[in-house]
Amino acid sequence: MPPTDESTDAGTTPITSLGSDTGPDADSQDTLDLRLPDELVALFAEEAEAARGAERAAEHGGREGTAKPGPVSPTAAPTGDDLLDGVGGWGPIASPVGPFHLVPVCIDRDLKLISRWMNDAAVSAFWELAGPETVTEDHLRAQLDGDGRSIPCLGVLDGTPMSYWEIYRADLDPLARHYPARLHDTGIHLLIGPVANRGRGLGSALLRAVSDLVLDRRPSCTRVVAEPDLRNTPSVSAFLSAGFRFSAEVDLPDKRAALMVRDRALRDVL
Repeated sequence: MPPTDESTDAGTTPITSLGSDTGPDADSQDTLDLRLPDELVALFAEEAEAARGAERAAEHGGREGTAKPGPVSPTAAPTGDDLLDGVGGWGPIASPVGPFHLVPVCIDRDLKLISRWMNDAAVSAFWELAGPETVTEDHLRAQLDGDGRSIPCLGVLDGTPMSYWEIYRADLDPLARHYPARLHDTGIHLLIGPVANRGRGLGSALLRAVSDLVLDRRPSCTRVVAEPDLRNTPSVSAFLSAGFRFSAEVDLPDKRAALMVRDRALRDVL
């Protein structure tokens, strides 16, 4: 993926300073410079295919070809979403700022809106996806045509699309090379679209609500992580207000990032 205000492809530059995830008391599951073996990636793919096969069998009453598939929901999860426990089916949630729903992106429906947001100067400074709609389309298709490790979503607040999110498997992302990743770590990228919705505390409220949603819907996930650009002070502040803790400064190929972590064990404390 291109660099974003919350994300960028990680290379091989090491972490220059570590927070509370290191030291003699660090969790034994933490590992530096995590590189997943091909066998593990293949296992995830096999599990996803097996789950889809079971769903098809259930739809057909256990007999292939005996029933016609029903209509596809406009909010159906993209193929491969098994890696994130069905983001498309998580449903709406109550938040302090109103009913909120993560809706997986449909390019035909959502491209113009997301591209317009990406061309806002305040957004493009960090996401670097300004330009014709094809720039945003390529960014979205790279995820939608992938194996389901990153799901782009619209954030719909009280019935109105107002934000763009990426929910991704941080442990399967190049970011995992730059921090002590744990299996099923889940990452969040966020941008608030309309200018009128910025600077009102919506980001903090929604980051807390969505990270709670991730922890509720992904029982195997013990941490939600993010890596906003250190220069993006409002973004870092929003994560801190949402219950994330600052863990490290991370040198990524296109930015110096603040590694933010929200721990399941501390979700009721921070």
